[in-house]
Amino acid sequence: MTVLMRARSRNEAHRAATPLELFFDLCFVVAIAQAGRQLVHALAEGHPGHGVVGYLMVFFAIWLAWLNFSWFSSAYDTDDALYRVVTLVQIAGVLVLAAGVPRAFDHGDFRVVWCGYLVMRLALVSQWLRAAHGARGAERRTALHYALGVTVCQVGWLALLFLPPGDAPWVFLVMGTLELSVPALAERRRQTTWHPHHIAERYGLFTLIVLGETVSAATVAVQSALDEHHDPGTLLPIAAGGLLLVFAAYWIYFAVPIHLHLRSNRQAFLWGYGHYLVFCSAAAIGAGIEIAVEQSAGGTHLPAYAAAACVTVPGALYLFTVWLIHSRHQKRGLAQQLVLPVSAVLVLACTSAGRVAVPLAGLVAAATVAVGVTLTARQGTALEEE
Repeated sequence: MTVLMRARSRNEAHRAATPLELFFDLCFVVAIAQAGRQLVHALAEGHPGHGVVGYLMVFFAIWLAWLNFSWFSSAYDTDDALYRVVTLVQIAGVLVLAAGVPRAFDHGDFRVVWCGYLVMRLALVSQWLRAAHGARGAERRTALHYALGVTVCQVGWLALLFLPPGDAPWVFLVMGTLELSVPALAERRRQTTWHPHHIAERYGLFTLIVLGETVSAATVAVQSALDEHHDPGTLLPIAAGGLLLVFAAYWIYFAVPIHLHLRSNRQAFLWGYGHYLVFCSAAAIGAGIEIAVEQSAGGTHLPAYAAAACVTVPGALYLFTVWLIHSRHQKRGLAQQLVLPVSAVLVLACTSAGRVAVPLAGLVAAATVAVGVTLTARQGTALEEE
């Protein structure tokens, strides 16, 4: 039964992600895997500039599609038949987007990606119009502003189809800025009723999905190398170091509750937008582990330090970004605040270790978790004694 779409309460108790939202998130694994695979190929062939720029652009497109849906669903998820059908249409658009990632990455051909976005955006605009139909006053104007902003941005992305491929980074810079401005402009008069705990959970679940894809990519790389009869003695330390790094990435992200920090649009939007770097660096760790495995097995002519940097640079970026936008809001005292920034520097310094850089970075990450747990336990003991 289709019901009138009404805004959900920001104070709703026991608000949790729905099975449809989890299904939506899981479908992004395909797109994330495609982006990671293209990054591996570019780096392995010695084209870091093309690979990194292409990866950042493609991952932005993937992340933005997820972002648009997640914040809307937090405020207006009715979970009725019409809402489910429109969301499934958006998932179809995600799969079209994923199919277009290789062409966009290799040749700067964004036609398939744009068509996937068109499917998703038509569905999203229809959701905002439905929300406007069920609202009045300032809430209705906010929904209509969102529908207009999304439509204008979708038209703006047409520049990718008509300008030379070399102009794509500038198009992404301009259009990305406009895209991220839409919520601030649309919610000037009235904020949508996104739910802090629900948003925090949605971001946490997507972090798990990205880290899961990282583990999967690394596992396939090690398996392929073993199938080609390469020495397990050189591969297993890389696999172990990469696994420690991913385990630490999970532990560090979920060590602090963040929903209490999301009290206003300004705090929530800065936190939410900052996750672009969290997500893309987490996914890039998996690509980096693949490169390290290939280098160890002789599958690429990259020097050892360059292959190591493919793991340590995104690993350090992840640690620093998680601290900057996420963890530092719950840390107390200078010692706790310094743990992640110092760890990021140490992981980056591991690059110079060459072939043993990945296991060494994994040990640094594990030590980071141990130090963090110890400092938190001491703080808890001190508070109890007071």
